Amino acid sequence: QVQLVESGGGLVQAGGSLRLACAASGRTFSYYVVGWFRQAPGKERAFVASITPSGGNTYYADSVKGRFTMSRDNAKNTVYLQMNTLKPEDTAVYYCAAKDVTTYQYHYWGQGTQVTVSS
Repeated sequence: QVQLVESGGGLVQAGGSLRLACAASGRTFSYYVVGWFRQAPGKERAFVASITPSGGNTYYADSVKGRFTMSRDNAKNTVYLQMNTLKPEDTAVYYCAAKDVTTYQYHYWGQGTQVTVSS
């Protein structure tokens, strides 16, 4: 079992930056792929970024490439999402999730953190 807690959300003006953190507890965090997802009002949850267990590879949705950077510190059981040049369309609840490398679905989810970007 893995417990995930997101933090770092808030209100920021367009063009600003935020860094989200996802702290994990429970089973060995470094074994898991971790992803960030977001859900805007009235929309389905969407993939934002993911990172492999070692942190050697990251993947991003086209909408955030070049603006968001995902990283992890396995010694601290924490994953980060650095978000730069934020746009109003980035407004959403952001969730981190974890899964085993051999599976497709994410098994473990955090409670989410709200990011609001004002124009």
